[in-house]
Amino acid sequence: MQSYKEKISNMASVAKEHITICKARAQEKAEKAMARTKEEKEIAKERRKAKEAQAKMQLHAEKAEHAARKLNAKHSHLHSTHTHQGYNQPAAGATAPMYPQPQPVVGATTAPTYPPSTHPPPEAKYF
Repeated sequence: MQSYKEKISNMASVAKEHITICKARAQEKAEKAMARTKEEKEIAKERRKAKEAQAKMQLHAEKAEHAARKLNAKHSHLHSTHTHQGYNQPAAGATAPMYPQPQPVVGATTAPTYPPSTHPPPEAKYF
């Protein structure tokens, strides 16, 4: 879900950037129409370029912020101690949980599931 939120936020930021660039071009046309000399027209063009660069910089900053928000949401989800409602909760009047937590076996070691004479299975490469 965070990926969708990031994508939608990025699309909104791109739309803002396009609006800002369109405004800058409209202002440039107005300034050029009012300009009397070639230098004033060049100044209007440079102002437009500066506003476009500012809009692009703002877009990249917002995209970075969206990615950071997505990453923070992912990390906060992984580190939460949230329990699912209804599971492992005692029923009304009961003293033990409905689904007890499995207890670890003391003294047992885990062995690999692949035969020891062969190589381990390859890790998932496409994540």
